[in-house]
Amino acid sequence: MDDECELARRCLAGEPDAVRAFVDQFHALVFSLCFRMLGHRHDAEDATQDVFVRAFRHLDHWDATRPLRPWLLTIAANRCRTRLAKRTKTPVAMEHAHEIAGDNPTRSNDLAEELQRGLGELREDYRICFLLFYEQQLSVQEVATTLDCPEGTVKTWLYRARKFLAEYLRQRGVVTPDGYELHTP
Repeated sequence: MDDECELARRCLAGEPDAVRAFVDQFHALVFSLCFRMLGHRHDAEDATQDVFVRAFRHLDHWDATRPLRPWLLTIAANRCRTRLAKRTKTPVAMEHAHEIAGDNPTRSNDLAEELQRGLGELREDYRICFLLFYEQQLSVQEVATTLDCPEGTVKTWLYRARKFLAEYLRQRGVVTPDGYELHTP
C-alpha cells in the first residue's frame, strides 16, 4: 500500500513516468472487469480509458489510508453500469444482436463458455458482485465498499449468483446435480 501511495503522490505531482506506471500496474485489472461486465472488447477498451481519465481527474480525492485497487474498481464498475444503462436505452444494430442475446447456434459443453453465458444471464448487481469477488479476488468487505452496500448484501448476492449459476449449468447439461459446487465466502 505504501507503493500505491507513493505512485499516487507522483501522479498528482504530474510525473509522466508515474502516470505510465500507474496505467501499466492497473490496466489489466480494470480492462478485465470492464470486459466481463460489458461483454464486448471495444466497449471494454473505451470504458477502461474512461476509468483512467476519471481516476486521474479525481486521484486527489482518494483516501490514502485505503487500498487503491478497490477505489479504482469502484470507478470501473460505475463506468460500466453507466454504459450498460445507456445500452438498454439505445436500439441494438441487428448484426450485433446475437452477441448481446448470447445466441450461439452450436451448443457447447465447455464449462468456461457456459459459465460465461450464465454470467450474462445474471442480474447486473449479482454479476458485478460475483466478478469482483471471484475474478478480481476482492474480499467481501472490499466488494461491499466498492459497491457501496452492506457486507450482508454482498454475501446474499454471492449466494444467489452461485445458486443461479449452478442451476444454469445443470440445466445446460454441463454438470450433474452433485458434480459442481461453487465456493462459499
